[in-house]
Amino acid sequence: MLRAEGRRAAPWSNGGGVTREVAVEPPGAGWETFAWRVSLADVTRDGPYSPLPGVRRILTVVEGAGLELTVDGVPRLLPGRHRPFAFPGGAATGSRLLDGPVVNLNVMLREGVAGATVEVARGSRVVWPDDRGAGKSGAGDGSGGDGGADGPDEVLVVAVEGPALITAPGAEEAELARFDAALLTARDAAAARLRTDGTAVVIALFTAGSARP
Repeated sequence: MLRAEGRRAAPWSNGGGVTREVAVEPPGAGWETFAWRVSLADVTRDGPYSPLPGVRRILTVVEGAGLELTVDGVPRLLPGRHRPFAFPGGAATGSRLLDGPVVNLNVMLREGVAGATVEVARGSRVVWPDDRGAGKSGAGDGSGGDGGADGPDEVLVVAVEGPALITAPGAEEAELARFDAALLTARDAAAARLRTDGTAVVIALFTAGSARP
């Protein structure tokens, strides 16, 4: 389990917020070497995003009233919560808060190396059924689907509103408090069940070959 308690908060250079890393591949990778990276960001004021050429981003507001992103001059309104939105990290991007601070769940994917789908889950479901293959395309749905043909390598579950419970045959139940996460192999995700009375985000992660050394 990847517990929210104790995550280090890294302040932004422009003073507009802080970021807490949830998981990264390879483990311990920095900005220049990650294949994928998932983080939670507390955003406290309007401002530009740092450009990240060669990185695809999927942003989901998980707390607060929402925001407006302007991506290469085109405004995109993201009111409310739990609406994944994909955009190129190298684009000139600015953010405007709609009504006070927000918390964003950020998925960053090295282009040509990693892809992902981001889904919002409520109620009860198999974490990632093994017949899902590459998952949905993401075209027009904001999921940022960049899946591989043979299904995900790993699946990350993040509890974003209320607790969540993951159960699997022969394993202890894993209870996730808010903003806790669990990183599962595709095999384990196909055997495990997710249940929540709130909201969780299920991120299927695909890599082109192994990103581990």
